[in-house]
Parts: sequence; C-alpha cells; structure tokens
Amino acid sequence: MPSNNQLTVARAVRAVALANLAYFGVEFAVATSIRSVSLFADSIDFLEDAAVNGLILFGLRWTARARARLGMTLAVVLLLPGAATLWTAWGTWRAGHVPAPVPLTITGLGALAVNFTCAWTLAKVRHAHGSLTKAAFLSARNDVIANIAIIAAGGLTALSASGWPDLLVGLGIFAMNLDAAREVFTAAQSEHRGAPL
Repeated sequence: MPSNNQLTVARAVRAVALANLAYFGVEFAVATSIRSVSLFADSIDFLEDAAVNGLILFGLRWTARARARLGMTLAVVLLLPGAATLWTAWGTWRAGHVPAPVPLTITGLGALAVNFTCAWTLAKVRHAHGSLTKAAFLSARNDVIANIAIIAAGGLTALSASGWPDLLVGLGIFAMNLDAAREVFTAAQSEHRGAPL
C-alpha cells in the first residue's frame, strides 16, 4: 500500500501533468497562428512537462536504482523541446517573421499563471523522490522564468516591430533546458551509484 508521502507526491504530480497538458494545447495553437518561436518552445515544453510528470507517476513505487535510471532518462527528455526550438528558430530567422505582440504577451501571462502554480505545487515535494521530483520542479521553475521573458519579449516586439526579442527568448528557453537536463542527470547518476543493487 502506498505511503502518505507517495500519495502526496502522486496527487501533486498528477495535477501538474494535467495542467501542463491542458495549456500545451492553448499555447501551441497561438504559437502556430502567430509563428512565435518563444511560444512554440514553451508549448513543446508544456507537453514535455506533462510527459515527465506522467513518467514520474509510474516510477514512484520503483526501487531507488530504477528511479535513478528513470531520472537519467528524464534528463534526456528535457532536451527534446530544445531541438524543436532550434529548428523553429532557424526557420523564423530566415523568414524574418515578426509575431503579433498582443497574443504573445497574453499567452505568456496565461503560461506564467499555470507554471507558477505548478512550481509552487512541486516545491513542496521536490525532495521526496530524488531526481524524479527534482526534474519536475526544475522544469516548472525554469518555465516561470521563461514566461516572464516571453511577456517582456511581447512588449519589446510591440516597441521595436522586430522578431529578435521573440527569437532570443526562444533560444534562452533552449539554454535553460540544457542546464536543467545537466542538473537532473548529475543527480540521477549520483543516486544510481549510491543505490543498493
């Protein structure tokens, strides 16, 4: 029977997974309609977060060694949105497209509200299951930072009529995902070495 701690973590992770999946649909629709690199990167990140939290739900009852292996896998998963972002950024840069600043800003505000709530929820359980919950928390925390940058990019796009703020924020989201993946992989490797066979 699962412990109270496992049930608390499971409830938090399930709520975060559902919130991320729901807002992925909203943000992806806006991103494709206004061709925004930063919103595209963030929407793919919402989908990735839903997948990560779903995998965490499956791994909560596993042994410490199996959870550490899953943590290393999740570190690789954290890199996937970055690859999609680089491809989109390249296409947008070549086309010289400028996204509409008002939908960019409004969608960024909505994403900030969702991600702040998710980060707050996960902060309470981030040390409960090692690299698994750490992966989920770091991803949500990075998303809050990214959403603030997206909102700023919307304002700068309106002032400058340039696509560069959106492009630079998209690339910044890519860099944050790389750093989060490194942190999670390092923690998972350490857990794997210390776990009993």
